[in-house]
Amino acid sequence: MDGFEPIFDGQSLNAWEGDPAYWRVENGTLVGEVTPSTLLKRNTFIIWRGGITEDFEFKAEYMITEDGNSGINYRSEEVAGVPFALAGYQCDIDGKNRYTGMNYEERKRTTLANTGKIVVLARVPEAGKALSENISQNQWKPAKVTGETGDIDEFKAQIKPNVWNQVHIIVQGNRMRHYVNGNLMSDVTDNDNEHRKLSGLLGVQVHVGPPMRIAYRNMMIKHL
Repeated sequence: MDGFEPIFDGQSLNAWEGDPAYWRVENGTLVGEVTPSTLLKRNTFIIWRGGITEDFEFKAEYMITEDGNSGINYRSEEVAGVPFALAGYQCDIDGKNRYTGMNYEERKRTTLANTGKIVVLARVPEAGKALSENISQNQWKPAKVTGETGDIDEFKAQIKPNVWNQVHIIVQGNRMRHYVNGNLMSDVTDNDNEHRKLSGLLGVQVHVGPPMRIAYRNMMIKHL
């Protein structure tokens, strides 16, 4: 693909750093797995050390179990004192498709755009307030829905657990678009100068919850 570079070689964890209890290479794929004996107390990531995400496109294929919960973080920062934890924007992925493709800001503003929504994030009216004062029921209150991306029920019906699906993230300036299997799942324009990030780390997640497995392959990035 023109301009895209692989960021996972399919053979090793070169340029990636995560807890080996949860991440490994298997049959050319990057696998994150939680077992009954390794249940998580907090979400954990494997972090790409090969560069920084600013303006970029990311493409990959993923396969997730029905009870799985994962996500692709970008423009994120490491959490001080917490190994393999990231805070920042996330393209959510889950096996039941409750959240797949939404924009969730891990450890920060929480849900920025639910699936199927076009959202503009305004500047917070009272700068300097605690984040929690602008969050209600895991939703960022200053987010304004300005439109729909399409028939979200039809889009979700095309996303299946235990088979390969395609994810495509396009980030330019303060606009972030998440596509799954070619369908636009969320579209966020972040005008919140106080809280937005324009650069940071990329990583993929395994989430607190029941045993699960996520596999990624053909992971590629193009810097814009």
